[in-house]
Amino acid sequence: MARIMVLKHVAAEPLGLLDPMIRARGHRIRYVNFHRQPDAQPALDRYQALVVLGGPMNVGEDDKHPHLRTECALIEEALARQLPILGICLGAQLLAHVLGARVARARRPEIGWYPVQPRLPAVQSDPVLHPLQDEHPVFQWHGYGFDIPAGAKHLAESEDCPGQAMSYQDTAWGFQFHLELDEGLIRRWLHSPGYLADLRDSGLDHTPAKILDDTQQFLPPTQRLAERVFGNWLDRLAPNGNSRVLPSR
Repeated sequence: MARIMVLKHVAAEPLGLLDPMIRARGHRIRYVNFHRQPDAQPALDRYQALVVLGGPMNVGEDDKHPHLRTECALIEEALARQLPILGICLGAQLLAHVLGARVARARRPEIGWYPVQPRLPAVQSDPVLHPLQDEHPVFQWHGYGFDIPAGAKHLAESEDCPGQAMSYQDTAWGFQFHLELDEGLIRRWLHSPGYLADLRDSGLDHTPAKILDDTQQFLPPTQRLAERVFGNWLDRLAPNGNSRVLPSR
């Protein structure tokens, strides 16, 4: 059994599909909810993995969201201890930032379903993302993106956001896209005033109805991909709770 620390920023962006997968393996989850406790100072001492979820804030907004500094320190510590790390959307951007890469406004926002392309041959030998062998539509909701840090592997890209997926030293992974979402969470976002304002202000011609139509088509195969990818990441945890580095496959 492993103890996994999960850094959460808003109620609408939980672990999603990852939650039951983690619990089915007998691992324990501890959410650190910075929306409710922005001054929290969690310690990683008793944890064997770190997940950093998405959120509406951006890297560099430490003045408005001081907890971002706390999160960067936790990521630095997890990297030093070689704990398995998974960063999703904002979490991936924070990981890239800690590793010294630029995080900035993307060429164009991505909201809704977009195709991502695997970068071959790097992704073929990646122990987590290797199921992504061909172009695949994934759900996105972001206006910022990250460059690939020095020493990291560039695993996937899209037309408007080259930094879609990366790994670092086979211990840390960052995904700009949202494999964790199910239909309920997507519908929740599309009924949220804040998310709808993002969509309206993005300049994109997508509508909530179009995004939901696309969801019916693209979500089932994407959930199958998510189960394989997240399963691979969870394989980085040993049954006794100690993190381990498995051979690439």
